[in-house]
Amino acid sequence: LALNPWDVALCISGTIISCENAIVVVVIFYTPAFRAPMFLLIGSLATADLLAGLGLILHFAFVYFIPSEAVSLLTVGLLVTSFTASVSSLLTITIDRYLSLCNALTYYSARTVTRTYIMLILTWGASICYGLLPIMGWNCLKEPSTCSIVKPLTKNHLIILSVSFFLVFAAMLQLYAQICRIVSRHAHQIAIQRHLLPSSHYVTTRKGIATLAVILGTFASCWLPFALYCLLGDYSSPALYTYATLLPATYNSMLNPLIYAFRNQEIQKVLWAVCCGCFSPTMPFRSRSPSDV
Repeated sequence: LALNPWDVALCISGTIISCENAIVVVVIFYTPAFRAPMFLLIGSLATADLLAGLGLILHFAFVYFIPSEAVSLLTVGLLVTSFTASVSSLLTITIDRYLSLCNALTYYSARTVTRTYIMLILTWGASICYGLLPIMGWNCLKEPSTCSIVKPLTKNHLIILSVSFFLVFAAMLQLYAQICRIVSRHAHQIAIQRHLLPSSHYVTTRKGIATLAVILGTFASCWLPFALYCLLGDYSSPALYTYATLLPATYNSMLNPLIYAFRNQEIQKVLWAVCCGCFSPTMPFRSRSPSDV
């Protein structure tokens, strides 16, 4: 096959995504202090994005060096699973932040840990089911007319994925609106009792809201064009439009480590400690709320 520059760009994007998220996964996995629910959710997001990056690399390698329908189904299934888990992990992190603000006094309890594991099981269970559909026979290899803009996925399969994305995005917007109301209420209380409550509490919460706004803006700008084109396009649509909307979608997995992990002060401490060779897995960390992440 002639080398497609768009495929090269996707492979480069996958390489950067894999390197970034591999660092996050290793840091969280080998640091016992990072067993709090918020770090588990960040680790889930990094794992999903790492698999997405590896999927892009494998897809490029198999298309140009080992062309096979069976292998194509496997790589596409991996990409569907990983990107679905990535989007779902963003929703679970948003839910976790919302609940941490609503139930600040009971957030650090056994119930929170249980809830976190339940969300992780549901996230990865649904993502794996979506990814197995092409392998289990829901593909367009035998009926090209049923293909979507992403072969060998069927049009119906891609519509389900797109609708699921819009539902996730709507849920995140709703939670964001609720969080804004909570922050406004906190700010009002602090304004009334300024001489009793430290202003740092509001500053910390406001930083968390600013981070969440960046996350939603990044999420929407990266995924919305591709999700909309999945609904509007079909198998006869030009491949150029598919590449032009899919490539920015991969940037979300590239930006997630910068937004979630590398901005976190605890993770920064570990990275600096590793760089200077003085890292200890038992090094102490102060407890932080999800709004700080």
